[in-house]
Amino acid sequence: MPFGATITDTGTNFAIFSRHATKVWLLLFDQSTDSTPSHTFELNSVTNRTGDIWHIHLSGVRHGQLYLYQMDGPYEPEEGHRFNRYKGLLDPYAKAVTGDFEWDFSQSFGYDPASPEADLSFSTTTNLAGMPKCIACDDDFDWQGDRLLNRPLNETIIYETHVRSLTAHPSAQVEHPGTFKGIIEKIPYFKELGVTAIELLPIHLFHEREFTRTNPGNGKPLTNYWGYNTLSFFAPHGAYSHLGSDRGQQVIAFKEMVRELHQAGLEIILDVVFNHCVENNHLGHTLSFRGIDNSIYYLLEDDKRYYKNFSGVGNTMNCNHPIVRDFIIDCLRYWVYEMHVDGFRFDLATILSRDRWGHLSGNPALPARIAEDPILRTAKIIAEPWDVAGYQVGNFPGGRWAEWNDKYRDQVRQFWRGDPGLTSALATRLAGSGDLYHPNGRTPNHSINLNTAHDGFTLNDVVSYNQKHNEANGEDNKDGHDHNVSFNYGVEGPTDDPEIEIIRSRQVKNFWATLMLSQGTPMINGGDEFRHTQRGNNNAYCQNNEISWYDWRFLEKYADIYRFARQVIALRRAHPVFRRTTFFTGLDLDGDQFRDVHWYEPRGGDATWGEGDKCLMCTMDGSKEETGAAEDDVDVLMMFNADTVVHLFCVPATPHEGNWRRIIDTGLPSPDDIRPEHEAIEIEADTPYKVRPRSMVVMFSSWERMNLDEMGE
Repeated sequence: MPFGATITDTGTNFAIFSRHATKVWLLLFDQSTDSTPSHTFELNSVTNRTGDIWHIHLSGVRHGQLYLYQMDGPYEPEEGHRFNRYKGLLDPYAKAVTGDFEWDFSQSFGYDPASPEADLSFSTTTNLAGMPKCIACDDDFDWQGDRLLNRPLNETIIYETHVRSLTAHPSAQVEHPGTFKGIIEKIPYFKELGVTAIELLPIHLFHEREFTRTNPGNGKPLTNYWGYNTLSFFAPHGAYSHLGSDRGQQVIAFKEMVRELHQAGLEIILDVVFNHCVENNHLGHTLSFRGIDNSIYYLLEDDKRYYKNFSGVGNTMNCNHPIVRDFIIDCLRYWVYEMHVDGFRFDLATILSRDRWGHLSGNPALPARIAEDPILRTAKIIAEPWDVAGYQVGNFPGGRWAEWNDKYRDQVRQFWRGDPGLTSALATRLAGSGDLYHPNGRTPNHSINLNTAHDGFTLNDVVSYNQKHNEANGEDNKDGHDHNVSFNYGVEGPTDDPEIEIIRSRQVKNFWATLMLSQGTPMINGGDEFRHTQRGNNNAYCQNNEISWYDWRFLEKYADIYRFARQVIALRRAHPVFRRTTFFTGLDLDGDQFRDVHWYEPRGGDATWGEGDKCLMCTMDGSKEETGAAEDDVDVLMMFNADTVVHLFCVPATPHEGNWRRIIDTGLPSPDDIRPEHEAIEIEADTPYKVRPRSMVVMFSSWERMNLDEMGE
């Protein structure tokens, strides 16, 4: 112990788990493309094995050494065993893997693909030349005193992006496009926008060339672009390193990015994919786990030849087996302790709740272990609380877990699309989704609120397309879900019609204001702040091109959207009334005859929640007794009109002296759509206010409470 390749004072210790292997070989290589090892060490089953751990210390082996394993044991697919001594295997604990050449996995099948017996046959060809090689790495790095930022969730604004999408387009104007360094170059932009955390789509090693399909429109090959098919969970993806990736430079490149983000006050959250692995189903490759101990690492059917498939992509990791559970904890600890990562978003996290037979457990060990682990205790942990066979929104086990809230996404979209009878749903989501998170003792901030994410339409496309357009993916437009809750307002896709463009821009602003002024933790889909489009593709997982890349020229084209997004983010950060850590009660806790929240229908009476309603109004008390903040804040009035006609709203009285001051009216053109607080327009109480079709109005009162230092544009 520990597992992996550990640099010592005199050499390197190698340790790997396998319970059912009968022989293990460690292979050393000089170059990443070598087809034969420079040295081969057969591990003695007596002196080089302790329990289920195979280990060997090699004197003189230092940082940068390349290596693989080979293992022998039973090849009995129907019993769950798939050992093949001819196949090179990646160390699951490898901290880096060579990425400086195009891998060839055509010889990495444990069986003979040409045999009529399929995976019941046995392959005797070697795959060493085409296999990437593990790299022994030390942990030396000058962190310059860096520490995790530990920003509370209620002060967090997440910006989800892909390393390559952010800066690959020439318009990004960075020196190192599509890399960790490119993210560093965009730090001034993140600071200007006002986000506090960067959440990256998978940066763990994956095989970009695993697909054989081409784009039917132009014949170009399609790639695994998003990276949701992990090959090595400890290793950063080499292609994202501007320093190279043949001797572990990707580790340094990643650490430099984290250090610079932290120095700028930005947290880093990783999207992790522990639910499945790249080896696919029974006809997949043998690259690592399958050849090390298939029956331990994967959930198998009763006929152990086949894999349970709760991930939808061929296999499911056996997450609650003690060995796999320890592997996941070790991995998360490494990324927090050695790589200084601030948190994780767990893809298809419901799989983490499945027991060793695939059943959803009421008290699964792994989610609780992650939540309570002493090293992970302050790391942000965010669940995508579903898999292909289980849905746990609001019920993900382990009290510290935050969750992607797809009910927020869908119901806010439905309301702004104009679907009737959604006022009650809007109020619930605006108030922090207490129906989901209050019963089990969590807070509004455990709801990760989102309008859009990488998976689905961009915000521009939500208001521009009625249907998905995934033809470029080469799957006859059958991939991606059809439940988009979108509307094109008369034309499918781009249009020169100014009236349609006015409606679309207004709706984009409605979504931005709703998201930022809702209780809960907001997550932005990168590029939405300047109307990035994927041309109607709602599943761009295979598009390493301008469909996915952000076109930074849109910053100028949609300058009014960017200005609005930036200023509404600033409003959220300036005002704790939008960042409560407890749910509303509907009571008047400070005795000013003004409830912490009050819901109205437009004429000023209490909301009736009618089936045909498309309008809603609310007030929120900003006093410190109501919000739990250290200081008094503004009181807030919000009006929502999702109808296609103007509605008059009766402005209620303010709880304190003075009138309301209008900050936001998305029905007005820029720059009147959102005004700096010191330029807010005074609106008299008990008067009608015209709320234009498909628009939202926000007003503040208690002018004397405002912090004048935070009022600038």
